[in-house]
Amino acid sequence: MISALNKQTNGTLELTITIPKKRVTTAYEKTLRQLAKDAEIKGFRKGKAPLKKVEEKIGKTKIYEEVLKTLIPEVYVEAVKEQKVKPIINPQISVVSLEEGKDWQIKAITCELPELKLGDYKGEIKKALASEKIWVPGKDKEKKTEEKESEQLGKIFQILLKTIKIQIPELLIQEEVNRMLSRLVDQTGRLGLTVEQYLVSIGKTSDQIRQEYRQQAEESLKLELILSAIADEEKIQVDNSEIQKMIDAAPDEKTKKAMEIPTQRAYLRQLLRKRKAIDILTKL
Repeated sequence: MISALNKQTNGTLELTITIPKKRVTTAYEKTLRQLAKDAEIKGFRKGKAPLKKVEEKIGKTKIYEEVLKTLIPEVYVEAVKEQKVKPIINPQISVVSLEEGKDWQIKAITCELPELKLGDYKGEIKKALASEKIWVPGKDKEKKTEEKESEQLGKIFQILLKTIKIQIPELLIQEEVNRMLSRLVDQTGRLGLTVEQYLVSIGKTSDQIRQEYRQQAEESLKLELILSAIADEEKIQVDNSEIQKMIDAAPDEKTKKAMEIPTQRAYLRQLLRKRKAIDILTKL
């Protein structure tokens, strides 16, 4: 396996992977033998037909499809290790060349976390909040505490987005937009509507809603990465007891059980780290 890496400034990774023909041949023969075990060929007991007969019945195209299913994950993992990169999403795979009797070549596009420099974000927050006197006691008494906190937090987020420059990989944005669109389909379906009917009811086109979702996705991803970087800088830790406390507060046993899954516990850990980072920012 030979790989080449094209790394873009926003964290997008393009891996071009060449698979030697010898490895393809070996994988083809192994796959054929595996398929032969369950092949039923007239005149032969199941799994006992000659490989040539099995190949003729199944067809090379189908066998090569199975070879690809095996080889692509293998060579992708090897290329990631070889290039010392850390992808954060599943790759988009495209075929460059699959000629029989020659080296194969595929392309994998994925992305890493983009680099960011926090800079003097604390100074910017203090300056902006002081100038607008959002925190001055005794002011805006007619506002509820929750409204003031929400206003303050919104202001802090806008300062972070304006102050800290970060390029989000397009792949990551599109993945988040697709997730948001999928949620919209589910929500409208529960209301007995199609997405098209819902859009007509709110006077928007599919392009408009996708553009809105794109902006929301980009901003939310930026904030997630910025808050994570702040949590790292502040060396914020989350104890297992804190995670367990959140799980114990779940309304029912089914929900608690779902939250105990390792991936969900990891999500809760990140959520708590983000909350602690926000607490630090609101006290500046």
